[in-house]
Amino acid sequence: MFRFRKTLDTITVFHKASSPASTRVANLLKQVSANAQAGATIDQASDHSSQNKATRDPFELNITEDPPTTDQVQTILEYVGTGGISEVIQGARDAKDAMEKFKRSKDSFVRPVTVDWNNGKAIAGDNESEILKLLNARK
Repeated sequence: MFRFRKTLDTITVFHKASSPASTRVANLLKQVSANAQAGATIDQASDHSSQNKATRDPFELNITEDPPTTDQVQTILEYVGTGGISEVIQGARDAKDAMEKFKRSKDSFVRPVTVDWNNGKAIAGDNESEILKLLNARK
């Protein structure tokens, strides 16, 4: 029987190498991604009952130091909601102000920002428990 393979969720980290917080987030995501890949198996006969730790489906991890595009910023602002706008764009009061600040200076974009594009979620900063929640959330 022919089946379509499910495409992997894409998780992007907008990273700044000189930021310790950003480096922590990138390392955390690399570790979670490696564990998810290692846990993925086609061997249905394997007994995984001894593994009591919940595992996440494998995902495509994209760590970039490039600034997001204007469209990506708009999407990220929608994902974080009004309460998170100032965490994504430094000093922004609302989405309109955030977009204006970003267009004037890409440096106003605060890193790290972790984005789950497939599930419509984003986390600004290095809050490990929030990032792990984002990674383990399923639709």
